[in-house]
Amino acid sequence: MTPEQAQYFAQRFGMIVENVERFIQGKGAVIQLALTALLSEGHLLLEDVPGLGKTSLARSLSASLGLTGARIQFTPDLLPSDVTGVTVFHQGRDTFEFHPGPVFANVILADEINRASPKTQSAMLEVMAERTVTVDGVTHAVPRPFLVIATQNPVDMDGTYPLPEAQLDRFFMRISVGYPDAAAETAILRNAHAGRRLEDLTAVSTPDEVLAMISAAAGVHVADPILGYIVSLVSATRRAPGVRLGSSPRGSLSLLAGSRVRAAAQTRHYVIPEDVSSLVPSVLGHRIMLSPDAVAAGRTVEQVLAEVLAATPVPQG
Repeated sequence: MTPEQAQYFAQRFGMIVENVERFIQGKGAVIQLALTALLSEGHLLLEDVPGLGKTSLARSLSASLGLTGARIQFTPDLLPSDVTGVTVFHQGRDTFEFHPGPVFANVILADEINRASPKTQSAMLEVMAERTVTVDGVTHAVPRPFLVIATQNPVDMDGTYPLPEAQLDRFFMRISVGYPDAAAETAILRNAHAGRRLEDLTAVSTPDEVLAMISAAAGVHVADPILGYIVSLVSATRRAPGVRLGSSPRGSLSLLAGSRVRAAAQTRHYVIPEDVSSLVPSVLGHRIMLSPDAVAAGRTVEQVLAEVLAATPVPQG
């Protein structure tokens, strides 16, 4: 990526964030992380209590990018075929025909994903990792770009099933929307009072432009010391006291991809250590499991990551 390309990337990135902020008030940092996930070709897990705009964020991002979107409401009785699609036999033509499920879209909103049974949750594993769906032995590719934005309520709420570790690891990052401040909540009320709706958002990008931004971000320069910094951070999560399961190599790959997007969004054609460290909480947090003793002692994943960041030498120059 050249400096001129980085400048153009940053302009497009800011335009998209600004458009989403017209409807999602006071959450600029969350919107930037969501867009970073998409341009890294990763998936996003939004975890928070109901009513904080998780669904609206997914829908407004899809509308701003001009991408096709589909919403899957996960419920205890949802079947895997309701997600991926099904093969149907047509008597008149004497053939089997595949009927695609809602997963065949650019942006998939998996709403309240942890309310579905583990069997249905596992139906998302292949498509999230491989961008393909296999039904009755036949593999079908989903369109690009492809992003799953899953929302989930805290697992201590009634009627929820914890996501298995294998599925959590498929998510590029996990973030929390959080409550809006007073000014943002006033703006939300003002929009509602004026009759502004999410459907009023107009696209400020096209699918081809999104693919071009994804390709451009992949060309951001990453020096060897930065690669070593990423590996050191991820390795440290596996040795940290109280950690039963550290980050997988997929965490390293996610940090690399996200850092390139963040650098380009900051008008740089190269990655600096701050690009990496700023993404560590949201990219690695859900990939770490603490031991029962550590949990009982009140230790948190946030504490582990803070210690890892403080103890890992930062590349200089």
